[in-house]
Amino acid sequence: QLQASGGGLVQTGGSLRLSCAASGRTFSRYSMGWFRQPPGKEREFVAAISWIGGITSYADSVKGRFTISRDNAKNTAYLQLNSLKREDTAVYYCALAPYSGSFSIPEKYDYWGQGTEVTVSS
Repeated sequence: QLQASGGGLVQTGGSLRLSCAASGRTFSRYSMGWFRQPPGKEREFVAAISWIGGITSYADSVKGRFTISRDNAKNTAYLQLNSLKREDTAVYYCALAPYSGSFSIPEKYDYWGQGTEVTVSS
């Protein structure tokens, strides 16, 4: 089970930290990804981190602004969102993949959280 949290309403240029808490699995043996679905659009890749080596990857649209990390001892992954823009408004989902890698395609992920909503206002 995955529980995403930390979303909310923030002004342009602001920051948020999203968390994704996992239970029921050996979290350290899963790669973690964050995806988002803007209003009226398809789900898109945001960031991912592998379970071996902590290798990260980011969508070009968030590179340099967002940071993905994980704390295996707490079974939790994080997504730090800085310099937020209106186009970052979306429901953000975390997901687990039972492979080591930083995957950008949803089909690699077997388990999904319920989503947390981020709204960026001007």
